[in-house]
Parts: sequence; structure tokens; C-alpha cells
Amino acid sequence: MNVLGGYNIEDLAIGMSATFAKTITEADIVLFAGVSGDNNALHINQEYAQATPFGGRIAHGMLTASVISAAVANKLPGPGAVYMSQSLIFRAPVRPGDTVHATVTVRQIIMGRNHVALQTTCTVNGHAVIEGEALVKVGARAPAAPRASGESTSAAALCA
Repeated sequence: MNVLGGYNIEDLAIGMSATFAKTITEADIVLFAGVSGDNNALHINQEYAQATPFGGRIAHGMLTASVISAAVANKLPGPGAVYMSQSLIFRAPVRPGDTVHATVTVRQIIMGRNHVALQTTCTVNGHAVIEGEALVKVGARAPAAPRASGESTSAAALCA
């Protein structure tokens, strides 16, 4: 683990997985609209949204996808990880009050670059709403400090 509690590249293994869950609230949707500037009526106007194929308001896709970012930042690889890329396929809408479970799974470890490829999935009530892949950069353990010339490594010297 790194000093922040996140995984270093040497700590990871293919198949490792972690999940972060968040309930998407009315406040989340309104605040995300304000922060992002995405004021699409589908997200903020119930009358309009009822007349669409969705039958009501839905959360922003990128708001839902941000739960993946929380899984990466807080769980796996955790603090210190840096996002390099993310692909997303939106499978189904997320509505106010839905709890999104973002699961990240280590798919590939690229040791020389300290990169980790993750499979990313968001589900609501067990149904996939987003699928994708992420590439993140993580740290590595510091190599052992070189011994000074002439320094003894015998057990007697270590115990002295």
C-alpha cells in the first residue's frame, strides 16, 4: 500500500475487484447540472421528461459515471491513482433515488508503465446501466536504499 492507503502496482493482481455505492439524489442532479452546465430538460424538467421514452427525469450519464471515479479513487486502486482514460457504454437510465453500484475489476497490469486496465460496471438493482474500461496509473514501492560501500549485512552486524 502507498502512504495514502492505495495500492501500488506490486500489490495488484488480475481479478481483484472492489465496489463503491451511491444513491443518486435530487440534490446530486441539480448540483451536477449547475456545476457541469448540462441543463438538459431530460434531467431537470419533469413535465418534459414524462413525454420522452424515459417517462420521467433521469440522472446525467456523466453523474452516474462519476461513481466509477469514486470506486477508483476510494477503493481500487485507491488514493493516489491517476485516471488516464475511461470508455463508457450507457445501457439504461438512472433515476433520482436509484443506488448505483460501481464495480472495478483489474483486467491487466502493465508493470513497466505502472498502468492498470480496469473493467468498469455500474449497476442498479443488479442491472447494468454503464459498462466500460478505465486505464489508471499507480505508484510503485520505493526500491530498497542502496547500502553504503563496506557496510556489513551480517546478522551480527544487524543485531549490534
